[in-house]
Amino acid sequence: MHTTHLTAGFLPLLDSVLLVLAHEKGFAAEEGIELHLTRETSWANIRDRAALGHFDIAQMLAPMPIAASLGLTPLATPMVAPVVLGLGNNGITVSAELWLAMEAEGAPADLSAGPTGAALAKVVVTSSRKLRFGVVHQTSSHNYELRYWLAASGVRPDHDVEIVVLPPPLLPEALGSGGIDGYCVGEPWNSVGVATQGARIATVKAAIWQASPDKVIGMRSDWALAHPELVSAVVRAIYRAGLWCDDPANRHETAEIMARPAYLDQPAAIVSRALTGRLDQGGGNIAEIENFFLPHQSAANFPWKSHALWYYSQMVRWGEACESAENATAAAATFRPDLYRAALAPLGANVPAADSKTDGERHTAGDIAGHPGPLTLHSDRFFDGGVFDSNDLSAYIARQRLPPS
Repeated sequence: MHTTHLTAGFLPLLDSVLLVLAHEKGFAAEEGIELHLTRETSWANIRDRAALGHFDIAQMLAPMPIAASLGLTPLATPMVAPVVLGLGNNGITVSAELWLAMEAEGAPADLSAGPTGAALAKVVVTSSRKLRFGVVHQTSSHNYELRYWLAASGVRPDHDVEIVVLPPPLLPEALGSGGIDGYCVGEPWNSVGVATQGARIATVKAAIWQASPDKVIGMRSDWALAHPELVSAVVRAIYRAGLWCDDPANRHETAEIMARPAYLDQPAAIVSRALTGRLDQGGGNIAEIENFFLPHQSAANFPWKSHALWYYSQMVRWGEACESAENATAAAATFRPDLYRAALAPLGANVPAADSKTDGERHTAGDIAGHPGPLTLHSDRFFDGGVFDSNDLSAYIARQRLPPS
């Protein structure tokens, strides 16, 4: 088999795991790909180096290729995302001082997003200064889910609290220095904040939106168009890595691989927390979080166009993108379920029949139509009871523009 060398950028986060496993477990090699993984220090580097062609493919924040295609990035370049690297994996972590204040206002120790957000809102009202939260990038799932949580809890982002951007590995240290009061980031950096800075995990992505995609494999549109067979090979390698990672019998080995200096450079015991969903929240509390990180189950690798449109709706909500039919079409076109299906057809893999779905209505696991058979999806609720139907996009955006009641 002819072997093609591909350069792939990634950040030290647990949800680079499928890209890493594709390399380490030979799934990429089986597809004729020699992956050269390049660890970067910030999402801005990933964004710019991917746009410049330094990377053939990259682990990207799910909204990042959408923002690039909409011309919102410094080196605006149309991009596509043919496969998703999983659902969940993020948390919102606060300093010990802020947690004590939230706890005094009724924040529970169960990570529930609603009561915890309500407690934070009370603290914000009485605080003598504006609290500051860190996120990993402007157009990141972290920024949008933090803002969604704050707004639905009665806290106005940018008005009541400040939101700043820092690279993921620096957030725990920034919290410890007092530079920020909290942050939203993927694992293992919430657990590192607990272990090294006495921080407290207040809530998690899985409690804010249960079916939220976080990272994708992104690539330039012109590169994907010129290399359709390589795109399919990448999708199959990631799909197989997801299947392997999803097996509980492989969690220990996965944690050992990701703990290596080349990847996360953190103790395997901390890395394994996200894989098992058993997180140390801080203060001696251990939480068992259902579906904290889904690397494959629940069609976690499928690039739903409706998910691309949800991120677009948040870009409009927070003034980053103009609302227009042209922009909505461009955002939806970034996620490519057609490429995903074409890549997996030789495997006979089960794939969703539709390109979009409504999120927020599924309260229990259930089946959806797929090819060649039905697929089971887990619940997909938003913590505030919201429902997102991409067929009702303008009305959804209009509702979110209304001030909190």
